Amino acid sequence: METLQFALRKLLYSVPLLFGVTFISFFLMVYHGPDLTYTILGKNPTPEQIAEVHRELGYDQPFLKRYFLFLKEIITFDFGSSISSGEKVSSILKKSVPVSFMVALPAFILSNALGIILALYAANHRGKKNDKIIMVMAAGGMSVSFLMVVIAFQIMFCTSYGLVDWFPVQGWISPPPDYPDATTGEILYYYWYYYWSHVTVPTLASVFVALGYNTRFFRAVIVEELNKDYVRTARAYGVSNRKIMIKHVLKNALIPISTRIIITIPFVIIAGNLVVEKFFGIPGVGLVTYDAITNGDLPIVKAVVTSTAVLYVIALILTDIVYKMIDPRTSYNQ
Repeated sequence: METLQFALRKLLYSVPLLFGVTFISFFLMVYHGPDLTYTILGKNPTPEQIAEVHRELGYDQPFLKRYFLFLKEIITFDFGSSISSGEKVSSILKKSVPVSFMVALPAFILSNALGIILALYAANHRGKKNDKIIMVMAAGGMSVSFLMVVIAFQIMFCTSYGLVDWFPVQGWISPPPDYPDATTGEILYYYWYYYWSHVTVPTLASVFVALGYNTRFFRAVIVEELNKDYVRTARAYGVSNRKIMIKHVLKNALIPISTRIIITIPFVIIAGNLVVEKFFGIPGVGLVTYDAITNGDLPIVKAVVTSTAVLYVIALILTDIVYKMIDPRTSYNQ
C-alpha cells in the first residue's frame, strides 16, 4: 500500500514534467516540422486548395487550440490515423512496439550484464594491465559510430563479402508455411529459429556499442564504492575480496547502476532501435518513427514522442521503487 501511494504521488509530481515535454515537443513539431501541404497537393496548387488542406490538417487553428487538442489525444491515447497509410496510429503502435521490444531485449540484457561483470573485474584490478585493456576496448567501442557498426556487422555476418553468410540481411519473422500436419512443437521451433536468426546480428551490433558506455560508467561507480571506509574496514577484518566485491560493493553500487539501466529502457526501445530497424528492415517502432519523420507523418511522430515521455516518467517512478527494494533504509517520503 505504501508503494502504491508513493507511485501515485510521484506520478502527480511528474505532471508538470509531462506538460513541459509535450509543450516543447509540440512547439517544435508545429514550427519546425514538415509542412504537408505541398506533399499532398503537389506543385502549383490554388489558394483555395491550400486553404482546404490547411483546414483538414488543422493548420488554420490557433496554436493553443491545437496544443489542447494534442493534450486530449494524449489523455485518450487516440492520435487519429496515419497520414501516409490511413491506418489508426494506435493500431500501428500495437503491432510495432512488441517487435521493437523483442529486438531490443537480448542486447539490453547482454550489454548490462556483461558491463557489470567487466566493470567488477576492471575495478578489482584497477591500474593493472587487464583494467587498462578493458578500458581501451570500452573507449574504442564508444568512439565508433553506431551506424558504421551496424553496416559493418551486416556485411560481416549477412553477406558473402564478409566472414560468414549465416544470417538474413533484412526482414523479420514471417508466418510459417501452412502445413496441416505441423505440430505445436514444430511451429514453436520455427518461430524460435527465425527469431534468433533475425535478431542475432542486430544484438551483436547493439552490444558492441553499448557495452563500452556501460562498462565505463559501472566501473566508475564501483571504484567510488571501493574507496569508501567500509571496504577498508572489511579488508582489515579479513573478509575475502570476492565477498567484498559481490556482497558489499556491488550491492551498494546497484542504486546508480539500476538508475542508469531503468531510465534507458524507453530510449532503447524507440531511439536505440531506429538505426537497427531501418538497416535490417525490422517492422518495429523505430522503423515506423523513421518513416514518419521522413514522410512528415505528424500523428505517428506525436504518438511516439508522447509515449517516450510517459515511459520515461514511469521509469523515474520505478527507479525510486527499486531503491527501496535494494536498500530498505531508503524512505518513500524523501
